[in-house]
Amino acid sequence: MGLAYDWIKIGHLFSVIAWMAGIFYLPRLFVYHADAVIGSVQSETFKVMERRLFRGIMRPAMYGTWGFGLWLGLKGGWFSGVSWLWLKGLLVLALTVYHYQLDAWRKAFELDANRHNSRFFRMMNELPTVLLLGILVLVVLKPL
Repeated sequence: MGLAYDWIKIGHLFSVIAWMAGIFYLPRLFVYHADAVIGSVQSETFKVMERRLFRGIMRPAMYGTWGFGLWLGLKGGWFSGVSWLWLKGLLVLALTVYHYQLDAWRKAFELDANRHNSRFFRMMNELPTVLLLGILVLVVLKPL
């Protein structure tokens, strides 16, 4: 496919890794933030960490994942009848919905309006693991 395709793939993989790191880490921050006293130094520090992670890493990485991924699909001609790719796209769409839900929870913390306990965020932290596993199975095995 050529050198350009390889560089696009590198951009896609780099973006995916950065995005997934944030998707795994932000809910862990929420676990600890949920136990922090509102208005405490600890709570205010979590707000800064969560905002910087989301805006500085996760959001650009999500855009890169989608942008490079779509570019790869177009350049490689992957969108014509490849069933596994369409299913992968649905799983990535589910991760994107989860990403925006994380932002909604982040904003609730920012406003001191969080209504969930640390156990809730521990459970929510498992969802992207399942989605990522499904994506990896589809990409590596291409079963459909």
